Amino acid sequence: MEAIVYEEFGGPEVLRHTTGVAVPEPGPGEVRVRVAAVGLNPVDWKRRYGWVEEYYPTTFPAVPGLEFAGTVDGLGEGVTGLAVGDEVLGWTKTGAYAEYAIAGIVAPKPAGLSWEAAASLPVAGETAQRVLDLIGVRQGETMFLHGAAGVVGSVGVQLAVAAGITVVGSASESNHAYLRELGAIPVAYGEGLADRVRAAAPDGVDAVFDAAGHGVLPVAIELLGGAEAAKERIATIADVDAEKHGIVFSGNLGDPDAVRAGLTAHARAAADGTLTVRPADTFPLKEAARAQELSESGHVRGKLILVP
Repeated sequence: MEAIVYEEFGGPEVLRHTTGVAVPEPGPGEVRVRVAAVGLNPVDWKRRYGWVEEYYPTTFPAVPGLEFAGTVDGLGEGVTGLAVGDEVLGWTKTGAYAEYAIAGIVAPKPAGLSWEAAASLPVAGETAQRVLDLIGVRQGETMFLHGAAGVVGSVGVQLAVAAGITVVGSASESNHAYLRELGAIPVAYGEGLADRVRAAAPDGVDAVFDAAGHGVLPVAIELLGGAEAAKERIATIADVDAEKHGIVFSGNLGDPDAVRAGLTAHARAAADGTLTVRPADTFPLKEAARAQELSESGHVRGKLILVP
């Protein structure tokens, strides 16, 4: 089958396009999916560099990619509620940059949802919901979301606003109009960030969601008053030095049943237009290295998609 493979850590040049990878077989409780679209995430190239081995250990040869949308092609022993030909989205166990992938967690793809939109949802939706739950932010509270215009950040904004939470979101000024459309109060990155957040939320901030990194955790602690207990209401998905600050780095999937239920709900919301992921560009699978380079540049507005 067609796939992208890498056999050592390094830059985009280690990614190799091949048609010689064996089609994987589903084990008990697994399904095989013929992939229609793949969501590209920053963690894909961070894993390629070997930067997140503590959270995502790699076995070579490796196929990148966590999320996909596609059609069920085969069923492992004990799988119920699914049939060959069903259209699904979900998380892969074998790597999504491939013509076929093995999945353990899938949800139905609504008929009105495009393959590209469906493939944009699993990582962003699960990550955003997991962090919102982790920091315990709830109706009537105010949250600062650092990196609010990114894919995960923008989904986090939408889920929080829908739950009655006031969101102050940092982004470059070119993205401020977009954040206002999502219901957030935008503030600019850079020096003086804490003062701008305080001005936007004069009654204070109750929790912080760091989706961008770049050393913002000391600012987050300052915004919550610096107390040790306040650190429980801060979480990051982008700063692997979080432990040095006493902050949780959230990088692993939650309970599978909860992940599946959340994915189903997010897909329905996307189909009816109440949850959106801004599209960026679509690349053929063989151009995965170029797509990862673009993602790594930091100049992408929206979701990059690969198509086998």
